[in-house]
Amino acid sequence: MKKVALVYSPKGGNVDKVSEVIAGKFNPGQIVRMAASQVDKQSLIDSDYWIVGGSTVGSHVWEDAEDDNMWHAFFDMLSGIDMKSKTVAFFGLGDQILYPHHFVDGLGTFQEEFANRNANIIGKWPVEGYDYIDSEGIENDMFYGLALDEDNQDELTEGRINKWLEGVKKEFGL
Repeated sequence: MKKVALVYSPKGGNVDKVSEVIAGKFNPGQIVRMAASQVDKQSLIDSDYWIVGGSTVGSHVWEDAEDDNMWHAFFDMLSGIDMKSKTVAFFGLGDQILYPHHFVDGLGTFQEEFANRNANIIGKWPVEGYDYIDSEGIENDMFYGLALDEDNQDELTEGRINKWLEGVKKEFGL
Protein backbone atom coordinates (compact mmCIF):
# COMPACT_ATOMS: atom_id res chain seq x y z
CA MET A 1 0.00 0.00 0.00
CA LYS A 2 1.23 3.49 -0.86
CA LYS A 3 2.03 5.55 2.25
CA VAL A 4 1.45 9.22 2.98
CA ALA A 5 3.43 11.24 5.54
CA LEU A 6 1.70 14.30 7.00
CA VAL A 7 4.11 16.74 8.67
CA TYR A 8 2.75 19.79 10.46
CA SER A 9 3.69 22.52 12.88
CA PRO A 10 3.03 23.93 15.37
CA LYS A 11 1.76 21.22 17.63
CA GLY A 12 -1.50 22.14 19.31
CA GLY A 13 -3.89 24.76 17.98
CA ASN A 14 -5.47 25.11 14.57
CA VAL A 15 -2.70 23.60 12.44
CA ASP A 16 -2.69 20.47 14.59
CA LYS A 17 -6.51 20.30 14.40
CA VAL A 18 -6.54 20.70 10.61
CA SER A 19 -3.79 18.08 10.20
CA GLU A 20 -5.94 15.67 12.21
CA VAL A 21 -8.95 16.36 9.95
CA ILE A 22 -6.81 15.79 6.84
CA ALA A 23 -5.34 12.57 8.25
CA GLY A 24 -8.86 11.34 9.02
CA LYS A 25 -9.71 11.50 5.30
CA PHE A 26 -7.31 8.63 4.55
CA ASN A 27 -7.70 4.91 5.11
CA PRO A 28 -6.31 3.59 8.42
CA GLY A 29 -2.65 2.67 8.06
CA GLN A 30 -2.30 4.74 4.87
CA ILE A 31 -1.05 7.94 6.55
CA VAL A 32 1.42 8.72 9.32
CA ARG A 33 0.93 12.11 11.01
CA MET A 34 3.94 13.77 12.69
CA ALA A 35 4.68 17.16 14.21
CA ALA A 36 7.73 18.72 12.51
CA SER A 37 9.52 18.73 15.86
CA GLN A 38 9.05 14.95 16.18
CA VAL A 39 9.58 13.74 12.62
CA ASP A 40 10.82 10.23 12.14
CA LYS A 41 13.16 10.43 9.14
CA GLN A 42 12.61 6.77 8.23
CA SER A 43 8.85 7.33 8.03
CA LEU A 44 9.50 10.13 5.55
CA ILE A 45 11.81 7.96 3.48
CA ASP A 46 9.28 5.11 3.54
CA SER A 47 6.40 7.36 2.46
CA ASP A 48 5.64 7.78 -1.23
CA TYR A 49 3.73 11.02 -0.76
CA TRP A 50 3.94 13.90 1.68
CA ILE A 51 1.56 16.54 2.93
CA VAL A 52 3.26 19.42 4.77
CA GLY A 53 1.39 22.12 6.64
CA GLY A 54 2.00 25.05 8.89
CA SER A 55 0.98 28.49 10.00
CA THR A 56 2.24 31.89 8.96
CA VAL A 57 1.62 33.37 12.41
CA GLY A 58 4.95 33.97 14.11
CA SER A 59 6.88 34.70 10.92
CA HIS A 60 9.99 35.10 13.06
CA VAL A 61 9.89 31.31 13.49
CA TRP A 62 10.21 30.85 9.73
CA GLU A 63 13.08 33.32 9.42
CA ASP A 64 14.97 32.28 12.54
CA ALA A 65 17.97 30.31 11.31
CA GLU A 66 18.96 29.18 14.79
CA ASP A 67 19.67 25.49 15.20
CA ASP A 68 16.67 25.04 17.51
CA ASN A 69 14.18 26.22 14.87
CA MET A 70 11.99 23.18 14.13
CA TRP A 71 11.42 24.07 10.45
CA HIS A 72 15.10 24.86 9.94
CA ALA A 73 15.99 21.47 11.43
CA PHE A 74 13.30 19.77 9.32
CA PHE A 75 14.54 21.34 6.09
CA ASP A 76 18.14 20.43 6.99
CA MET A 77 17.04 16.81 7.49
CA LEU A 78 15.61 16.75 3.96
CA SER A 79 19.13 17.05 2.57
CA GLY A 80 19.60 13.36 3.32
CA ILE A 81 16.46 12.27 1.44
CA ASP A 82 16.11 11.78 -2.32
CA MET A 83 13.37 14.33 -2.96
CA LYS A 84 13.17 13.67 -6.69
CA SER A 85 11.14 10.57 -5.92
CA LYS A 86 8.73 12.37 -3.56
CA THR A 87 5.42 14.04 -4.39
CA VAL A 88 4.48 16.78 -1.94
CA ALA A 89 1.36 18.89 -1.28
CA PHE A 90 1.08 21.81 1.16
CA PHE A 91 -1.54 23.39 3.36
CA GLY A 92 -1.18 26.67 5.20
CA LEU A 93 -3.15 28.54 7.82
CA GLY A 94 -3.34 32.29 8.09
CA ASP A 95 -5.55 35.17 9.20
CA GLN A 96 -6.79 37.38 6.36
CA ILE A 97 -8.04 40.10 8.71
CA LEU A 98 -5.14 40.53 11.17
CA TYR A 99 -2.37 39.71 8.68
CA PRO A 100 -3.72 40.72 5.24
CA HIS A 101 -0.23 41.59 3.95
CA HIS A 102 1.20 38.15 4.85
CA PHE A 103 -1.70 35.74 4.37
CA VAL A 104 -0.37 32.16 4.24
CA ASP A 105 3.18 33.35 3.45
CA GLY A 106 4.38 30.02 4.85
CA LEU A 107 3.20 28.32 1.66
CA GLY A 108 5.88 30.32 -0.17
CA THR A 109 8.52 29.00 2.20
CA PHE A 110 7.39 25.42 1.61
CA GLN A 111 7.38 25.97 -2.16
CA GLU A 112 10.90 27.38 -2.14
CA GLU A 113 12.37 24.71 0.14
CA PHE A 114 10.86 21.77 -1.73
CA ALA A 115 11.41 23.20 -5.23
CA ASN A 116 15.10 23.70 -4.38
CA ARG A 117 15.22 19.98 -3.56
CA ASN A 118 13.51 18.98 -6.84
CA ALA A 119 10.42 17.48 -5.22
CA ASN A 120 7.32 16.97 -7.36
CA ILE A 121 4.97 19.64 -5.93
CA ILE A 122 1.21 19.34 -6.42
CA GLY A 123 -1.99 20.64 -4.85
CA LYS A 124 -2.23 24.29 -5.86
CA TRP A 125 -5.40 26.05 -4.76
CA PRO A 126 -7.32 29.02 -6.29
CA VAL A 127 -7.20 32.46 -4.62
CA GLU A 128 -10.94 33.08 -5.11
CA GLY A 129 -12.98 33.36 -1.94
CA TYR A 130 -10.30 35.02 0.20
CA ASP A 131 -9.94 38.68 1.25
CA TYR A 132 -6.26 39.57 1.75
CA ILE A 133 -3.84 42.15 0.37
CA ASP A 134 -0.66 40.17 -0.31
CA SER A 135 0.88 36.73 0.12
CA GLU A 136 4.23 35.11 -0.64
CA GLY A 137 2.28 31.87 -1.05
CA ILE A 138 0.87 32.69 -4.51
CA GLU A 139 1.91 32.27 -8.13
CA ASN A 140 -0.33 32.96 -11.14
CA ASP A 141 -3.46 33.46 -9.00
CA MET A 142 -2.99 30.12 -7.27
CA PHE A 143 -1.84 29.43 -3.73
CA TYR A 144 1.03 26.93 -3.60
CA GLY A 145 -1.27 24.73 -1.52
CA LEU A 146 -4.52 24.74 0.39
CA ALA A 147 -5.05 28.07 2.17
CA LEU A 148 -7.21 28.02 5.31
CA ASP A 149 -8.35 30.75 7.69
CA GLU A 150 -9.65 29.13 10.86
CA ASP A 151 -10.12 32.54 12.50
CA ASN A 152 -12.44 34.06 9.91
CA GLN A 153 -13.65 31.30 7.56
CA ASP A 154 -13.68 28.16 9.68
CA GLU A 155 -17.09 27.22 8.29
CA LEU A 156 -15.40 26.73 4.88
CA THR A 157 -12.55 24.52 6.12
CA GLU A 158 -14.18 21.09 5.81
CA GLY A 159 -15.42 21.74 2.26
CA ARG A 160 -12.09 23.18 1.19
CA ILE A 161 -10.20 20.20 2.63
CA ASN A 162 -12.53 17.74 0.90
CA LYS A 163 -12.23 19.44 -2.49
CA TRP A 164 -8.45 19.89 -2.20
CA LEU A 165 -7.88 16.29 -1.10
CA GLU A 166 -9.98 15.03 -3.99
CA GLY A 167 -7.41 16.49 -6.39
CA VAL A 168 -4.39 15.65 -4.23
CA LYS A 169 -5.39 11.99 -3.84
CA LYS A 170 -5.92 11.75 -7.59
CA GLU A 171 -2.43 13.16 -8.21
CA PHE A 172 -1.04 10.81 -5.55
CA GLY A 173 -2.70 7.94 -7.43
CA LEU A 174 -4.76 6.92 -4.40
